[in-house]
Amino acid sequence: MSTSRILSPFHIYGKFQPTTSLCRQKSAVCVGSRTVLEKHNLRRMATYQPTLNIDNLNPCIKVMEYAVRGPLVTRAGEIEKELEKGVKKPFKEVIKANIGDCHAMGQVPITFIRQVLALVAYPKLLDDPTFPEDAKQRAKTILQGCRGSSVGSYTDSPGIEIIRKHVAQYIEDRDGIPADWQNIVVSGGASDAIKNVLKLFINNINGKSPGVMIPIPQYPLYSATLAEFKIEQIGYYLDESKNWGLTVEELQRSINEARKYCAPRAIVIINPGNPTGQVLTKENIQEIIKFAYKEQLFILADEVYQHNIYDPNSKFHSFKKVMFEMGEPYKDMELASFMSCSKGYMGECGLRGGYAEVLNMDPHVKTQYLKAISAMLCSTTLGQSTLDVIMNPPKKGEPSYELFMKEKNDVLESLKLRAKMVAETFNSIEGYSCNPVQGAMYAFPQIRLPPKAIEAAKRKSLAPDSFYAFELLESTGICIVPGSGFGQKPGTHHFRTTILPQPDKLKTMLNKFAEFHSEFLKKYS
Repeated sequence: MSTSRILSPFHIYGKFQPTTSLCRQKSAVCVGSRTVLEKHNLRRMATYQPTLNIDNLNPCIKVMEYAVRGPLVTRAGEIEKELEKGVKKPFKEVIKANIGDCHAMGQVPITFIRQVLALVAYPKLLDDPTFPEDAKQRAKTILQGCRGSSVGSYTDSPGIEIIRKHVAQYIEDRDGIPADWQNIVVSGGASDAIKNVLKLFINNINGKSPGVMIPIPQYPLYSATLAEFKIEQIGYYLDESKNWGLTVEELQRSINEARKYCAPRAIVIINPGNPTGQVLTKENIQEIIKFAYKEQLFILADEVYQHNIYDPNSKFHSFKKVMFEMGEPYKDMELASFMSCSKGYMGECGLRGGYAEVLNMDPHVKTQYLKAISAMLCSTTLGQSTLDVIMNPPKKGEPSYELFMKEKNDVLESLKLRAKMVAETFNSIEGYSCNPVQGAMYAFPQIRLPPKAIEAAKRKSLAPDSFYAFELLESTGICIVPGSGFGQKPGTHHFRTTILPQPDKLKTMLNKFAEFHSEFLKKYS
């Protein structure tokens, strides 16, 4: 390399050139301990413009929103820090009623689940006599399915084989219909499983962009994912006057409108409903299946709340079971159904376990689907282990059975009481109306806001229900999600709150709602 070339003091063409040698070169003028070139480089670094900026960022990311963890939650986090620093507020704590995070709201983990997790994470505990034998047996089975008998190893991309077999057995026991373990894909929570299926539809059909039908109100995972994947959102309204019921007439209206601008490919059903808490009847599911068959739609059945049924007149019916009972040609339709460890009685949100059962997918498509999943390696083995325990819980006669059933039933009974408490309290507040919470973990009450409040929201460039939610947060410390984040009929205003706070805290929270709303009406009447 020529000595007349001015070199960087750092790695040039793979070689490190010390500053001192540079200063000795004829064309390098030293100023103090730095060359002119070094000063020039520093100036360039100070004015460096990022390659990736807001103007050239993926526009789909800019469009997508996820209301459950939106600006209200950000503000709630700031308020928590302010409280820690001693800033005076009209409340002592923030109650995060915005998200279905069971353990964060005080739910105690199921003992058997955590025992098995402890054993698979630290196998030396298998020699500990304080752990029950059925927990040890579950742990040994999981470890035998792991490479190197360690949950620190990668697994097959669709999940550990024995766990997939346990999932299939769970579905078979639930529905009374055979289930093939090779149709099971274990995932990092239901969210990953849902996104893995939705991405299969990213392809224009006859020059039209793909579209997916989703309920309104809906869980924002769907609107956010469709925006991210540049798939058209086809909203169909649930009927609030009929306890958030779903009608074929509305489905037909929605798809007819959508065909003008996109190619509808699939329909999402959330049952039990999130954020609405309704449970579909068997007859309603049959109508949806017939509609999907007629319109040639792939069905995505979000069934993560299948354990969370509180209304004695309601019952969970899986789409798979109803499809098979309907016989030909419906039982041959494409269906992906989803389940999660995050909800139900277990509430193990942070461990990220879930599954998809995919039925009647074209074999060539399924090959590509599994290939795409393999690019993500595998879901966490602790999440898979959690799913295994839920799919294969203690059986009658095993040492952990009695305690397991008591803990499970206690959680579900408590949620049932809280579901009733929430709906009854909201319906007793002037300006609120709330349908019964038949299932899931949320209430979605409607609020009738005074015109002055709507005008005040407009001045702040906020949706009226967002304005209401921010005022609630600043006044009471309660963090909810505005209905506009889920979708709602124009001219109506809602919010979603969980029923998860423990009974004493829930009672306090509901009293705060009543007090706040009374003051809000006085302020804006």
